[in-house]
Amino acid sequence: MRALIQRVTEAAVRVGGDTIGRTGPGLMILVCAMHGDSEREAEALAAKIARLRIFPDDAGKMNRALRDTGGSALVVSQFTLAADTSRGNRPGFSAAAPPAEGDRLYQHFAAHLASLGIPTQTGRFAADMTVTLTNDGPVTIWLDTAAR
Repeated sequence: MRALIQRVTEAAVRVGGDTIGRTGPGLMILVCAMHGDSEREAEALAAKIARLRIFPDDAGKMNRALRDTGGSALVVSQFTLAADTSRGNRPGFSAAAPPAEGDRLYQHFAAHLASLGIPTQTGRFAADMTVTLTNDGPVTIWLDTAAR
């Protein structure tokens, strides 16, 4: 699985003008299930993100994890994280999991993150969403379970 995480002061996702998910201080997580991924990758990625020390401590050093801050997460599916731009100028997305599998793993990822004590809200899989956020830092980190 792949994720692009951003430390935020706030973030929201809207569908058709209605806000369906939001977070205050915490993380905006864009996530994509890749072909061949399973619950194992979803759980490992959620656990890594919950433990990732990217929030400042009292000395201003990135020493605290999301769990330590009491922050929350907004998780949005984004199959474009699977983009292959190696050939031509039009990205290919065949490395992304098929839609039904992608949705299932996206939901599993969000549920597992919540089970780790992170208040979690989500977007809507395969919907045309509008995402707004205020990046804090800015801190933006790319994670890929295949890179392990």
